[in-house]
Amino acid sequence: MSKTTDSHNPINTESQQKYSTSFSGSATTQKGRHPHGSGGEGLKVQDDVLNHGLKDFPTCTMSIMVARTDLPFMMHTIPHLVKMCDFPFVERVLFVDTAPLSGEKVNRPGVGSMAQLREYCDRLLTSGIVDKVVDMDYSPAYRDRIYRKHFGAPISSTHNYKGYPILGSIFSIEEVQGDYMLHFDSDMLLHQEPGYNWILEGIKLLKTHPEVMAVRPLTGPPSPDGSLHQSVPYDRDPDGFYRFKFFSSRAFLINRKRFDSLLPLPVMWRSYKNTILNGLPTSVKTSLNCLTGKGLLDSWELMVSKRLEETSYIRAVLESPKAWTIHPKERGPEFIEVLPKIIEKIEEGWYPESQIGHYDLLFEDWLEELENDETSLLKNWDAGWQMSLIPSLPATIW
Repeated sequence: MSKTTDSHNPINTESQQKYSTSFSGSATTQKGRHPHGSGGEGLKVQDDVLNHGLKDFPTCTMSIMVARTDLPFMMHTIPHLVKMCDFPFVERVLFVDTAPLSGEKVNRPGVGSMAQLREYCDRLLTSGIVDKVVDMDYSPAYRDRIYRKHFGAPISSTHNYKGYPILGSIFSIEEVQGDYMLHFDSDMLLHQEPGYNWILEGIKLLKTHPEVMAVRPLTGPPSPDGSLHQSVPYDRDPDGFYRFKFFSSRAFLINRKRFDSLLPLPVMWRSYKNTILNGLPTSVKTSLNCLTGKGLLDSWELMVSKRLEETSYIRAVLESPKAWTIHPKERGPEFIEVLPKIIEKIEEGWYPESQIGHYDLLFEDWLEELENDETSLLKNWDAGWQMSLIPSLPATIW
């Protein structure tokens, strides 16, 4: 095993057993499909479906995209996400980005080889945490066909200016079985209380509110007054969710047929250095990209957001405090070292007070709280150890 692999701190055998055991129970069958669940959870969720008034059991795919930049943390975060969702997905799929790194992804810490990525994906597959590992299709024929559907025109670029996969994002929606699709970026962290299922709540919302295009759980731990620390505007809906016109690609649940009704999306390009090129119509910029390969695509989530603004569709964030997400921005060795502990705390529903209402992980605050927690444990252990050295006194003294 190379040093690079060791530094990535892949999930150990004990952790693999811990997570794979949770999903090794017999799967229940529904309309020829085989939803996954931990032991009897498949049946429990079906009972929950009836309680939610959903006539047909929803078929939902879980989709996670992975690339070489995810090697330092994916063996911790992916099992965590699958465990926390606790839903009988029709399939859980890893979509592998095999394209060369570009944009800011090139300089990400801990970038490994494609062979290491294959190894990690295979371990997640053989341990039963995911069901499929699928390479993104970068063939010109597929790219041309799928871009024409989603953007109304062929485009040469497959990634945005940051190196995030645009074609891959679309591929992961198109090439799945479920009527619904849940996507998580591979670095996301999720808390969900036992007995609550945000995915069922999201599907119910999609069924009862035709204007909702996408759903996600709360962004950050719940605040007492229900406020969110957001840089974009939102409204609070009396039906228990927040209404946004801004789309986020990091975590979303969609009805795939409804998403098709949003298409085609507007193509958005980053500004050129040349002012003359900047003044060209978008269609001309797109044609130039096909001819020359020049030009940098903006983010896919911004294109979806712009389309939401042009329509009556919205993105919904569930108001329930029983499920929430946190997004870590850190990627350095210090973060990777404490990530298992952070995941453990989030699964327990624990977080620093400063994290309340904040979506991005406040790493320094977490680090301080975790260090204080370790110090407290050491003090308690030390006191107990010293007491154990005191000999028992004769009963006659008392």
